[in-house]
Amino acid sequence: MDAETIKILSTAGAMVGVCATLIGLVKVVEGSRALSHVDQYAGCDSVLFAFSALFAYLAIRTRRGGRARRSFATIADLMFVGALIALAGIALTFAYDLI
Repeated sequence: MDAETIKILSTAGAMVGVCATLIGLVKVVEGSRALSHVDQYAGCDSVLFAFSALFAYLAIRTRRGGRARRSFATIADLMFVGALIALAGIALTFAYDLI
């Protein structure tokens, strides 16, 4: 379980950077386009990725037995997948100018 949790920790951290880059790009482009809410949604999504990384870190660092570690790892997994789905939804709706 630790190898998968370590992967979530590193990938979730990288995805926070992806969301920050998206926010910066949207801010640059918004000057020539109508205002959108993509930056706000990407900011919320980056918080989901950050919490996923936090729970993955807690799963790795907890000294207690299996139950707490498994709970933290499961929360990290679910938050990570949810944040990935949200990011894909943000990208899709932004591509079609829905938001």
